[in-house]
Amino acid sequence: MPDEQIALARLLISRLERLSVDSYWAHRSSGLRGSLLRCLEQIEAGDASPEALSRLDQLITRGFDVLTRGAREIRTLDGR
Repeated sequence: MPDEQIALARLLISRLERLSVDSYWAHRSSGLRGSLLRCLEQIEAGDASPEALSRLDQLITRGFDVLTRGAREIRTLDGR
């Protein structure tokens, strides 16, 4: 399971980087990306404790929320 979470977190980080710079959510995502990266480093350094994995799950959930809201904002700006 940690490998799947790590892969999902990496995919999420790359998607969050693609939010439009002008987007409110892009600014929110930058701190979240940093938190995800730090958490991944901790886990990959050998701390795959239940607490670290739980934290990663929370960050992934927040990341998808920010990504979804950012996508909605893009649609609103495009008029669609």
